[in-house]
Amino acid sequence: MVSVENTDFRTSTKWIYVVAAVLALVGLTDALYLTIQHLSGSSVPCSVTGGCEEVLTSSYAVLAGIPLAGIGAAAYFSAFSLSILAAFGYRSAAKLLLPLVGTMVLVSVWLFYLQAAVIRAFCQFCLLSAGITIALAIVVFLAWKKGS
Repeated sequence: MVSVENTDFRTSTKWIYVVAAVLALVGLTDALYLTIQHLSGSSVPCSVTGGCEEVLTSSYAVLAGIPLAGIGAAAYFSAFSLSILAAFGYRSAAKLLLPLVGTMVLVSVWLFYLQAAVIRAFCQFCLLSAGITIALAIVVFLAWKKGS
């Protein structure tokens, strides 16, 4: 049985990790929507940017036969789970969350570059995901600074 390692850590950063969990849940919802649309072959309505179809049907939307949004959903689910555990004081979860979210930021930057420079179209759902990832990174970094 794993125990809470430090009660002070838990009480001082709990709400920061709850915010991180909520952000991860919003990102998970976005990524699951895109995954379901991809797997069902449905087109995604794009009312803001107008480039969703180009982005989501490009060769960059799939990695080894897996929709990239599905990989994003797994990352958001992991971030959500680790955030909840960190909110309950599990420091090892908090330590794992920082590199996970850092990796998510790097992937988001790469995907933004692909949209801007290679595909030359933007998907509003992809931009939402990138924004959520940046916000999640800020929150997790603040929690890390407060906890260290």
